Amino acid sequence: MRLLAISDLHLGYRVNREALSALPEYPDDWLLVGGDLGESMETILDGLTELTRRFPKVFWTPGNHELWTVEGGLRGVAKYHALVDACRALGVVTPEDPYVVFPGERPRLICPAFQLYDYSFGPPGLDHAAVVAWAAEQSIVAMDERLLHPDPYPTRQAWCAARVAWTEARFAATPGLPLIVMTHWPILQQLVRIPRVPRYAPWCGTVRTASWPSRFPIEVAVNGHLHVRATDWVDGVRFEEVALGYPRHWRQEAGMAHYLREILPGDGLTPAPTRWWR
Repeated sequence: MRLLAISDLHLGYRVNREALSALPEYPDDWLLVGGDLGESMETILDGLTELTRRFPKVFWTPGNHELWTVEGGLRGVAKYHALVDACRALGVVTPEDPYVVFPGERPRLICPAFQLYDYSFGPPGLDHAAVVAWAAEQSIVAMDERLLHPDPYPTRQAWCAARVAWTEARFAATPGLPLIVMTHWPILQQLVRIPRVPRYAPWCGTVRTASWPSRFPIEVAVNGHLHVRATDWVDGVRFEEVALGYPRHWRQEAGMAHYLREILPGDGLTPAPTRWWR
């Protein structure tokens, strides 16, 4: 039995949808899905339905694309909770559900988490408007600014602060097992390596999560969002970026199965410098 992970399926693209349709069944393995399946409720749920047909247990956390408001639909927290309800109807575990123990000789607790971002990965001392202007100097205009609404919170930063505080309280109440934490956005700023669009960093996480690996018994932290697949070790904790990405970010001839990352047992992975994987 394995715990596998993938993120950023972006099923609005035909080639990505076709790759999901060609994915074989994994009747003995569980799957972490780190968000960004799509934008519309229909696309997201179609993708999760396909995955639940292939894996006996699926875990999900939202990415920014899932939280976008399209065609006058639900906004902010209401959109998120509608997604949670739909996931539960499919049997998919969400960040709002009890954590699940991954069985084995060394049990671990699987913890989907939704922390959002607050622009603190941008230049220090800049407010929101200044960060957006700084990014625009290099033609970086994040769609989140138009489509990701924080309602009823006044700002995305306030929503992020609330999510981080709520998640930390849950981590603190866990029974002491090692944690497998799955987020969409990376929890350490140093993991944001996006040389193609370096000024997109403010939309990539929050410094509020920097202490998580030292405060909580995290064994592996899984994220997507960056579309730059890599394995890192930081102070004994393994970090996995598992995004598939847009069609230009992965090799179609390899198929989606090639991009399922083994999180557990992960016996062949030993601490080493950053490993990029294609």
